[in-house]
Amino acid sequence: MSTVSNEHDTVLMDRALQLAEGARWHCPPNPAVGCVIADRHGKVLGQGRTQAAGQAHAEIMALRDAAAQGHEVRGATVYVTLEPCSHQGRTGPCCDALIAAGVGRVVVAVQDPNPRVAGQGIARLRGAGIAVDIGLREQQAREINLGFFSRMVRARPWVRVKSAASLDGRTALPSGASQWITCAAARADGHAWRARAGAVLTGIGTVLGDDPLLTVRAQGVTRQPDLVILDSRLRTPLQARLWQAAARRVLIYTAADVAGQPARRLRERGAELIACTGAQGQIDLAALLADLARREVNELHVEAGGTLAGAWVRAGLADELLLYQAPLLLGAGAGIADLNPPATLAGATRWHIHDVQRIGSDLRLIVRLPGFPDAHASPVSLSVPP
Repeated sequence: MSTVSNEHDTVLMDRALQLAEGARWHCPPNPAVGCVIADRHGKVLGQGRTQAAGQAHAEIMALRDAAAQGHEVRGATVYVTLEPCSHQGRTGPCCDALIAAGVGRVVVAVQDPNPRVAGQGIARLRGAGIAVDIGLREQQAREINLGFFSRMVRARPWVRVKSAASLDGRTALPSGASQWITCAAARADGHAWRARAGAVLTGIGTVLGDDPLLTVRAQGVTRQPDLVILDSRLRTPLQARLWQAAARRVLIYTAADVAGQPARRLRERGAELIACTGAQGQIDLAALLADLARREVNELHVEAGGTLAGAWVRAGLADELLLYQAPLLLGAGAGIADLNPPATLAGATRWHIHDVQRIGSDLRLIVRLPGFPDAHASPVSLSVPP
């Protein structure tokens, strides 16, 4: 790994990371990348972030920004949060654009895990005589694109299970009433997590019981993640509210016959049906994740009742729990996840507390399972000048 030593490097890479953070809500399935171009004195000449899929990458946006301001970038230093791509995908190779622009140095936070890149962009830059330094703010850059790394390294999305509960872990009263346990600020924060996901998943129990929209309702967000429904017997109502959302895919995974009349009606309503039968006639969650990875879903955001949430945890497929806790004690009712209790405390699964924050009057906890690289990494915390 190369060493970076310029006094401006950390500040400018932090600015690039901030740009990448702002890209997460509109760029999936592409990774969220930020790019800053600066002269040898640290003056910013141009900056940009990844646009929607099929549009310009961060490096191209930064070059365009510099050109629009009349800045010459020949010999400049480029700070980019992910290795510039070297392949022809929906857009052309960014490393070639940087070479053509005549930049003098590129500082890369982390190498691209995509096998179509995987160091080739760096090699091409160096082959053109451009100095390349790698590894500055690597942890933060990986964290921003944890789902992309998961899909490339493990061939499955990063699975986040979200729940809103009282202090004693109740997600609803015995009557089923749950609106609203958490405060408005916590609910708005939950929409931001939905927005960054490639797909939002729920079960047929939630569809039938709550009739949710499961859309992103957040200011400035225009992209709707795919909706994934686990419906083993194809009971999704044709008049459910979920059909009201435009411009999103609805994927129904089922253990039922996908050639019969119920399936035909759901297809006419706009759904895509995927047969995904596992043991005992249940939906195969591992196969579902593999299929979503093929559909370029990086992060899967699960919002479901305790039965389905527990299924993800029991299968060892929940990477992260996003828990909102309100200062209430309900005493009885539904829980966060239906699990078989361990025989001893030593047999309980230990999660790692990744982050705790106060959101309005509630607490937000992010806990993770060990195993995936950087699962125990500190959350991103950037202090960047405007």
